[in-house]
Amino acid sequence: MTADIGTISYATAAVAFLFLSLLLLTSWRGRLQGAMLTAACLISALWAAVVAYQVSQGRGYSLPGDLLEVLRGAAWLAFLVILLGFSRQAAALSSRGLRLMAAGVILLCILLIAAAVYPHVFSVAVNQAPNFLTGIAARVVLAVIGMVLVEQLFRNTRSDQRWGIKHVCIGLGGMFAYDFYLYSDAMLFKRIDGAIWEARGIINALIVPLVAVSAARNPKWSLEIFVSRRILFHSAALFGAGVYLLVMAAVGYYLRFFGGNWGTVLQVTFLFGAALLLIMLLFSGTLRARLRVFLSKHFFSYKYDYREEWLRFTRTLSEGEPGVRFYERSIQAIAELVESPGGALWLAQESGAFERAAHWNMPAANGIEQPGGPLCRFLEGRQWVVNLEEYAAQPDLYASLELPGWLRSIPKAWLVAPLVLHDRLIGFVVLARSRGQVHFNWEVSDLLKTAGRQAASYLAQVEAAKALLVARQFESFNRMSAFVVHDLKNLVSQLSLLLANAERHKDNPAFRQDMLGTIGHSVEKMKHLLLQLRAGGQSNEKPVPLPLDELLRRVIMAKSGAKHTPALEITSAGLYVLAHRERLERVIGHLIQNAIEATSSEGRVCVRLNAEDNCAIIEISDTGCGMSEQFIRDNLFKPFVSTKATGMGIGAYESREYIHQLGGRIEVTSCEAIGTIFRVIVRRHEAQAIAGYVSKEAL
Repeated sequence: MTADIGTISYATAAVAFLFLSLLLLTSWRGRLQGAMLTAACLISALWAAVVAYQVSQGRGYSLPGDLLEVLRGAAWLAFLVILLGFSRQAAALSSRGLRLMAAGVILLCILLIAAAVYPHVFSVAVNQAPNFLTGIAARVVLAVIGMVLVEQLFRNTRSDQRWGIKHVCIGLGGMFAYDFYLYSDAMLFKRIDGAIWEARGIINALIVPLVAVSAARNPKWSLEIFVSRRILFHSAALFGAGVYLLVMAAVGYYLRFFGGNWGTVLQVTFLFGAALLLIMLLFSGTLRARLRVFLSKHFFSYKYDYREEWLRFTRTLSEGEPGVRFYERSIQAIAELVESPGGALWLAQESGAFERAAHWNMPAANGIEQPGGPLCRFLEGRQWVVNLEEYAAQPDLYASLELPGWLRSIPKAWLVAPLVLHDRLIGFVVLARSRGQVHFNWEVSDLLKTAGRQAASYLAQVEAAKALLVARQFESFNRMSAFVVHDLKNLVSQLSLLLANAERHKDNPAFRQDMLGTIGHSVEKMKHLLLQLRAGGQSNEKPVPLPLDELLRRVIMAKSGAKHTPALEITSAGLYVLAHRERLERVIGHLIQNAIEATSSEGRVCVRLNAEDNCAIIEISDTGCGMSEQFIRDNLFKPFVSTKATGMGIGAYESREYIHQLGGRIEVTSCEAIGTIFRVIVRRHEAQAIAGYVSKEAL
């Protein structure tokens, strides 16, 4: 019976250490810590197996068992020394001290091996007192050194990192403490207690889960305790099904026992319904997907090194490559998380619509998404990352989402990541297909959503800084206006004084000469002021229905003295819009004037009026120098940015803002050295023109 207990005890330890060794071998990445841990587990498994075999054969101590026991202790000591050497907090132990400790452990193991080999080689009785006590004392010293190393490892590890090594310290500390107890008792009574020795196998098997937990928690050991996701999924499903069937069987038994005459009927009906429900649950794609995500989140190590990924993400956002704009850096930072080669960024504009703000290594797509569209509602409401490939295969997973046509047309588009700030969608990023064939799962989705929130905060800060800069520029403009008002006051004072003296000195030739000079100076001064303020005035009139064909004729007539007289083509006559006459004339006049100034003497400027659906479209085209796409996107409608030496950069900005107030928009298409087309799109008004408008303009 004693032999059976010892055999089972040590066989259990052998199986436990062998299983852990196999797990470690499948995930070893070549690091020293992992190699030493695997070696210690293999030697422990071999030692326990040899001892179990010896006990089953009724043998006592033998040379293989003694040697393997010494090697087992030496392997665990070496593992602890290596961990202690990698600890940065081991200030109390210098490198020289660690080398001396390692040398001492090696020397002790050599002595133990010699003590184990000597009796067998020279046929000396192992049980003789000198040899017995020498071997036992050496094993006690080995156990004491092991406990000291465990204590040093735990003490010299930072408190915030002890969660990763505390289990292995408890396990190995317990193992060495048990060995110390076993051999101290043997030294005291000059014999090894059989019960304590037999329990040693089970005690060693109990430390295996503790070592496994620390191996899985400590990434520096380069170990990942791996269990097949597919096996775990099916095992969990079978386990759940088994528990379900047990519960249903118990309920069925209860119904049969307490159901009286209906007991059997109720039991059969209930069990049949329970079986149908189980089959439905097992074939439920949603339930299987949720179970798979739950198991992946709670039973497997993460795919990403989040510290490294977040440092790289933040570094890309804050620094980036020289000459790369912030919008492109934002796309790059998010794309690198999933090894995507490119992407495009859509941001909410002042009008509320989402327009492309930048693209990085991806063909430009000019889609405009309205805030009330299906895509924006889905991204803001669900805050999900949309996998376009998954959507194409299983659109039901995304509820009522309907992708816009422009998004479908983007080649190699893969993911759409929302940029959410305070639960409000401020933009989204479209990423190209990953170069590394990254598998999209819950971890990738969570990482992209978190990165999107961080990028959204950065983008919001950039936009706030831009708005603050514009506000400061307007403040400067208002300050300039104060100086202009002061100059106008001086001019009015001069002219008032001149008028007051005119009656008295009008016959004096010298006075008339001075008067002409003063008036001429005032005129030049006012012209200069008008050039500064020509886009700054605001009209107090209310919007009224205006005939566009007559308004365009009036504006073009005012430009008849320019180097180009624009050609007018009216495709749809009788179009009206609800607007302020002076402001709309100023907007159209500004766009026409820009076209004239951008066109050479041999060029052509054309103004067209047509209708499309419920909108009126005013198209102003020229064959001038044109503009680059970057200038149109970044500078054309930015206030106080102008390519003219005397320009203030307010005209285009004011034009766009006023058209937005009318519920319309301005579209620009341009090609350098070829020309530009401005399209002013405003809503039509069905009412007739105000009485007398045409007649007044004709006068």
